[in-house]
Amino acid sequence: MIDYLSNNLWQVWALIVIACIVLEMFSGSFFIICFAVGGIAALCTTMLGDAYLQLAVFAVVSALSIFLVRPFALKCIHLDSEPVPSNADALMGREATVSQDIPANGYGRVAIDGDDWKATASADIAKGSKVKVVGRESIILTVEKL
Repeated sequence: MIDYLSNNLWQVWALIVIACIVLEMFSGSFFIICFAVGGIAALCTTMLGDAYLQLAVFAVVSALSIFLVRPFALKCIHLDSEPVPSNADALMGREATVSQDIPANGYGRVAIDGDDWKATASADIAKGSKVKVVGRESIILTVEKL
């Protein structure tokens, strides 16, 4: 079996390329596809016969793809999309329910999607009221009554 593979190394590179393409379809990060590009380059060098040369070509072309091609591809794909807010920034503008009374210029708590956050407001807000998140300072939300 090893003799067959060493005599037909192009098939190994072809399988590596196909596996990388399939894995990239599931991830969509343009990372694994860089290894498929390296595999294609190594596949082209199988006619020279040297397995070490093929591994070197695979490593060099994959690294170049990761550092040169991937950032350009990501920039082109996400050209018109705005960054999606995450973590506490994603709470801005959301509605919440007061889970602990919030005194004027004091602290209470609000519930958003099952999470309980420390909150402050400029006016008294009673428990059970609906509020809107209008700001945040670190992990303390600023809310106002709806």
